[in-house]
Amino acid sequence: MFSHVMVGTNDIERAKRFYDAVLAVLGAGEAIRDQAKTGHQRLFYRHAGATFCVSEPINDEPATAANGGTIGFKCDSAEQVKAFHDAAVANGGVSIEDPPGPRQGGAITLELAYVRDPDGNKLCALFRPKVAR
Repeated sequence: MFSHVMVGTNDIERAKRFYDAVLAVLGAGEAIRDQAKTGHQRLFYRHAGATFCVSEPINDEPATAANGGTIGFKCDSAEQVKAFHDAAVANGGVSIEDPPGPRQGGAITLELAYVRDPDGNKLCALFRPKVAR
């Protein structure tokens, strides 16, 4: 359904350090740096057919986090959820809500971790175990 997700940043170098570390946990390589025609810097992370982007706002207004918005990243294991969380916190992110771990999601238990990036964007690392049928 989605081609990409983009968040704004007020400090492109800080955002690059944060997302290089956090998205490496998921297998994404270092960002592809791009300069928009307006001169604003952007970062593009590509992995498994998806693109995550970070940009200086092209309207020159401060970047702000979406109130109520969350960007979820698919993980392959509970260990990867924890590693995502730990990489985020070690690189300027803030752990929020409950500690990383299991949460009841209806009939199944999900592994979740929530953090805010250095610009305040809410991120979720999520692992959905396969349920035997």
